Amino acid sequence: MLRSSQVLALTALMLGPLLPPLVATANAGFVDLIGGQNLAGWQRRGGTATYAVENGEIVGRTVLNSPNTFLCTKRVYADFILEYDVMVDPRLNSGVQIRSESRPDYRNGVVFGYQVEIDPSERAWSGGIYDEQRRLWLATLEGNDAARHAFVNGKWNHYRVEAIGDRLRTWVNGVPAADLADGLTRSGFIGLQVHQAQQAGLEVRWRRLRIQELPLAATGTTPNTLTREEREQRYELLWDGRTSWGWKSARGDKFPANGWEMKDGVLSVLASGGAESQAGGDIVTEQVFSDFELRLEFRLTPGANSGVKYFVDVDLNKGPGSAIGLEYQLLDDERHPDAKLGRDGNRKLAGLYDLIPAAAAKKTRPIGEWNEARIVSRGTHVEHWLNGEKVLEYERGSDAFRRLVSESKFKVWPDFGERPAGPILLQDHGDRVSFRNIKIRRLRRT
Repeated sequence: MLRSSQVLALTALMLGPLLPPLVATANAGFVDLIGGQNLAGWQRRGGTATYAVENGEIVGRTVLNSPNTFLCTKRVYADFILEYDVMVDPRLNSGVQIRSESRPDYRNGVVFGYQVEIDPSERAWSGGIYDEQRRLWLATLEGNDAARHAFVNGKWNHYRVEAIGDRLRTWVNGVPAADLADGLTRSGFIGLQVHQAQQAGLEVRWRRLRIQELPLAATGTTPNTLTREEREQRYELLWDGRTSWGWKSARGDKFPANGWEMKDGVLSVLASGGAESQAGGDIVTEQVFSDFELRLEFRLTPGANSGVKYFVDVDLNKGPGSAIGLEYQLLDDERHPDAKLGRDGNRKLAGLYDLIPAAAAKKTRPIGEWNEARIVSRGTHVEHWLNGEKVLEYERGSDAFRRLVSESKFKVWPDFGERPAGPILLQDHGDRVSFRNIKIRRLRRT
């Protein structure tokens, strides 16, 4: 006797693709991505697999010893509905990239981002969502037998993909497959994958490939997501709210095994007695930044000390102390003794640590509540903001800046604070401090 999931899949094949429930699929608004008889509007990235248009279909063929290859749209898409039919050789894995990127500053230009899986293997995770060259599996089909039985080897299979705000959903032959809430990447190209293979000439074919662009969803009000306005301004999430992707120890190539906690959308450095970097240690972004606008929320515990550093030189100090860089100070000014050290309050909350104090009239929220920090760096000009108000500004490399450095603890470091670029650092000072909504955008110099 056939199970209900098998009956559903067979019905979809006999009657044509089922419409996803509660979702309209009218032709209005859809644009054909294949178009004519050539690949105008597309760009090959990665390996050397071949692509061609044949009888209105895009055909990808494996090449021996080639790494993963992607045929990518030259256009970038944000919120959309994507539909296509696909037929793949059972010996070949494949997928379709959505909201994906390729940048010289990320792993030498590899294609990375969300991938809607095409999986003819016994695992049968077609329609699952994989994060190519980044966090790996985000939504498998474990426990979803109906979706696992929906894909049929050796036949055309119909996919529907919805990317609306922070929500990604997939259907295979009308059967719901993946439903993922994730706001790490909010726009990018579409890419057709030919996976690396041990045999040349294996084929994957796409037809009826079409997309409907949608107005940007007004989502992003939940932690660790982007608002519509932020997406339009090209912000990126520096922390995805769940994993350590994009971050590593300031003293090594991996994220610390202890000392940090990721729970309920909050990234916290754990208390370890108040000693600087004795537990997990500082963490830094894998990417480096020069002209940028960084926003994040932080929450202090009573008596806590931490910091957000930028233009960091991690090579200057691989020992137990904190890495060297300009620091937006995070401090409980009322309880921590550092507030009384330094000069003129230059070690207090939101100040440029040991160099420039924040405005005395700064608006702070009580310990235990979330505050918002903002750092803007464009050329040599830098600003610190706290809870929506600018609290200091300065010019890196100016005579005034160098004079302040000569009077500080940083005078022993040549050219301190004048690096052209560097990672962002969150400091482990031995006190529990939490972070969320860490986001950044790259700025153009004016």
